Amino acid sequence: MIRIDAVWLAVAPLDMRAGTESALARVVNVFGAARPHHAYLFANRRANRMKVLVHDGIGIWLAARRLNQGKFVWPREGGPTLTLTRAQLDALVLGLPWARIGEAGVITVL
Repeated sequence: MIRIDAVWLAVAPLDMRAGTESALARVVNVFGAARPHHAYLFANRRANRMKVLVHDGIGIWLAARRLNQGKFVWPREGGPTLTLTRAQLDALVLGLPWARIGEAGVITVL
């Protein structure tokens, strides 16, 4: 439906009350710009909610996901941003340990 060429994850939490304009401002502050066909992921402090902002080349899409139990595996250390592969994104939105997904979806660490 929406083409996504790159996925970026922001380590710092985002207030989940943020709407499209606030999330877009955070993308510009953290990543420098909102590039077409890139997805930008943010989580709240508890990491049980996530927002994804996607620039489709024409406009901005903002989606939200909430886990009823548990939390997303979200980094709390390291640099301010990370890049994810499509397989890692798929694991992340399901609440799985996405950092353990290697090439071709092979789990490399238990």
